[in-house]
Amino acid sequence: MFLTERDGCCPDVWLEGMGWLPHVMFEKGMVNHMDFMSTVKGSLLENFYPAGWDMEKIDACCEKGTVREAFWNNAFTPVACETLADFDTYMGHEIANEIRKAGERKQKLAMILPVGPMGMYRWAVYFLTEWGVDCSHVYTFNMDEWSDGEGNTLANTNPASFEYSMKQAFFDKLGTYTVPESQRNFATKENLPTYSEKIAALKVEGARLVLVYGIGRMCHIAFWEPHFAAEFASEKEWKKQCYRLGAKLHPLTIEQNAITSFKSRTTLVPCRANTIGPGLFLQADYAIGGADGALGRGMGWQGMSFLTTLHYGPDMHIPSTFIPTLPGKLFYLTELAGPLVAECN
Repeated sequence: MFLTERDGCCPDVWLEGMGWLPHVMFEKGMVNHMDFMSTVKGSLLENFYPAGWDMEKIDACCEKGTVREAFWNNAFTPVACETLADFDTYMGHEIANEIRKAGERKQKLAMILPVGPMGMYRWAVYFLTEWGVDCSHVYTFNMDEWSDGEGNTLANTNPASFEYSMKQAFFDKLGTYTVPESQRNFATKENLPTYSEKIAALKVEGARLVLVYGIGRMCHIAFWEPHFAAEFASEKEWKKQCYRLGAKLHPLTIEQNAITSFKSRTTLVPCRANTIGPGLFLQADYAIGGADGALGRGMGWQGMSFLTTLHYGPDMHIPSTFIPTLPGKLFYLTELAGPLVAECN
């Protein structure tokens, strides 16, 4: 980038890549283009994001909408939802339909489940109870749980715990059709390390593994954060990781959850969690995803994460980028597909 003046009593300025601009803009300290990449050096964010992130490549992803990429699985499909009501209903139907179809085949179904998004569980309950589908063939594995540094988790009576939330939103509401308690798994210090063995045993018996997921602000799946990749010499080693106890969460993950689950109160959000890893979620035979991170009045937190997931290409430094390589559907609110442009609120 360079500046030069052209002749005249009111000289203009040539800005490489932008052309001639009025000299008065520079006299008043104004420029027409300024962004993260041009201002990050020397700022407090210079080393804040994971070293493996290519911010210019991420920015390019934000311009691509939902156009199909060559690396996507042939059976992977983003599904547009105009409203949050559509989103909850469609995703809930997809979950319920997987349970129904497995039951009709007399096949065991292992499901890795999230707490976030949550609205789809109401509709999954509606369809399952309306159809009279018994869930005795279903085995559930909650993907994560808040923890301390040693992996100890909140009591399951605490409203912030994921086990409590799942019971309130899904298991209890299914009534007599519910998943048997002995077949529900939660990410406690004792139980999370047994997930891999349990899922493997179910697969030997012919079970189908379905992943239900959301996408984090930091493009995590479950609480498998992007900065974990720096610990591994290869993607092969990264893909072997089945779980982590007391995982250190990224600051933006804390803030995302402060906004979405704790009514902005950062002081209530634990800084660690127990979580499954790619060694489990990449085993899925089918994946049902949801991106509903719109906040109203044009505001949202998930557009960049959603579009990066679709277009960046598989990279262990951005865990959600492996999602399009799996068969399944990713339901999303249409506004998250862009255009992602400035709009002051």
